[in-house]
Amino acid sequence: MAKKKKTLYSGARIIIETLIEQGVSDVFGYPGGQVLDIYDELFKQSGRINHVLTAHEQGAAHAADGYSRVTGKVGVVIATSGPGATNLVTGIATAMLDSVPMVAITGNVPSTMVGKDAFQEINITGITMPITKHNYFVTDVTELSDIIREAFKIARSGRPGPVLIDVPKDIQTALCEFQPKEIVTPYEIEEADDDLIDKAVEMIDAAKRPYIYIGGGAAAQGMTKEIMRFAEKIDGYIGSTFMGISAMPNSYERYLGMQGMHGRYASSMANKRADLIIGIGIRFSDRATGNVDKYSVDARIIQLDVDLSEINKNIIVDLGLVGDIRSSFSRIAERCAEKKLPLWEEEVEGYKQEGKNIDARIGELSIGRMTPKKIFDVINEVKTKETVIVTDVGQHQMWTAQYVMLEKPRRFASSGGLGTMGYGLGAAIGAQIGSGDKTVLITGDGSFGMDLIELATAVTYKVPLVVIIFNNGVLGMVHQWQTLFFEKRYSSTVLDRKTDFVKVAEAFGAVGRRVTTTEEFEAAFKEAFCGSVPYVIDAVISEEELVLPMLPPGGSTDDIIVEKEKKQI
Repeated sequence: MAKKKKTLYSGARIIIETLIEQGVSDVFGYPGGQVLDIYDELFKQSGRINHVLTAHEQGAAHAADGYSRVTGKVGVVIATSGPGATNLVTGIATAMLDSVPMVAITGNVPSTMVGKDAFQEINITGITMPITKHNYFVTDVTELSDIIREAFKIARSGRPGPVLIDVPKDIQTALCEFQPKEIVTPYEIEEADDDLIDKAVEMIDAAKRPYIYIGGGAAAQGMTKEIMRFAEKIDGYIGSTFMGISAMPNSYERYLGMQGMHGRYASSMANKRADLIIGIGIRFSDRATGNVDKYSVDARIIQLDVDLSEINKNIIVDLGLVGDIRSSFSRIAERCAEKKLPLWEEEVEGYKQEGKNIDARIGELSIGRMTPKKIFDVINEVKTKETVIVTDVGQHQMWTAQYVMLEKPRRFASSGGLGTMGYGLGAAIGAQIGSGDKTVLITGDGSFGMDLIELATAVTYKVPLVVIIFNNGVLGMVHQWQTLFFEKRYSSTVLDRKTDFVKVAEAFGAVGRRVTTTEEFEAAFKEAFCGSVPYVIDAVISEEELVLPMLPPGGSTDDIIVEKEKKQI
């Protein structure tokens, strides 16, 4: 009996087959000489996997990032060697600092030419080693499929993050038998010690002013309902880090919003006054704590995290629990006693009212002109619960964090840890493709200038985005710091550009409209939101608009700034 002939696939075919095997339906990228074989296979398998050609590799990396944030899947990006690979670096670093699972696949020169300064050769594994969970340089085609599977496993396990696979040209063309396998699952995580769980329960039961502080780890775990039930059980209130936004419905009465440098007044004050802070998937970053020596000095702190390195890294906590966050939290919540804390309720309700008073005072100063708050009032009225909100980085990002109303998890994407200007448009494209839902990008004239080339991608793929440019003619956040702390010395933050964003949008094939009043914005946004093509709204606002409240650099909640001229209360 004749032996069955083995089916041999090229390394490039194995890459595509393994991606499909791992449940990948969409990839983002840009072709080049050292990935031609991979792109040839993408063409052949186009009925099974969708490739989105962006205008720039950085836009592709951000698109994979945005896709991952709204779907919970691993985002995939492909780029060629040399400048193609290095153009991914900012996107990979963005994903790393925000714990976003991503697999980046790059081509490289043939193995025999490595180290000889061949055309477009670059040591991308060396470059990205500090900004990836792991990376690979493939030297044997027989190991390629298992390397890809392991990359997906690592990207999803523990604290998620990006993994890079660099594949030389000769590995892409080499032939090898391919054996399909199952979709990989994350590595198992050890459970937190039961004695520590009991200690956490004792601390929570003794607390008179509990504050539940949720971050990106809680958001990624989808713990919304569990945390809400827990807050009601212990009569606690909830605040979030920037990365925790959308993990909790804004309409929930116990959710006080984002806490920190530009956090909501009630959330920051409740954090300050709490006698117990229960941190879930947070890293206590400098933007959240301010002066660490003054951060919640009267509170005991419990920190739940999957990453041991985060415990006591920025803030020394009273109790750190390392392990699966959802499991640790559910064990704690189950054992805690139910209680009522009327004095804490009264105190927090007072902070909520004072926050409303601050907003009202800011509003009184803006009668007759379009402001960020008024723009978000319109957005919140028109958008749906399914709408995805994406931001670039700057003042507009913080206004979004303060004012947008989100009711469902994974409806928000923004660069938190790295603060990447130019993140927004690529991420919004990826988020819309991943979610299938209407997506609104909030950006500024500075950030949009860095990524507007991706309008070509949005138009080509008919991505129904609404792009809102908060156009104040300055680099808003840095300009704000110069206003408050540098005696209005506006060094290189006044743009003085003549760019007509409406004409730019039309040149790319999108719709563009410039608005200067709230009424004009409302009409434009309603038209854009109901449309099916990319629509750019150039919303002109005053450069004097500030993001308030604000903690000054190196300051604490004691120094909170609530008015432009009156620096602190």
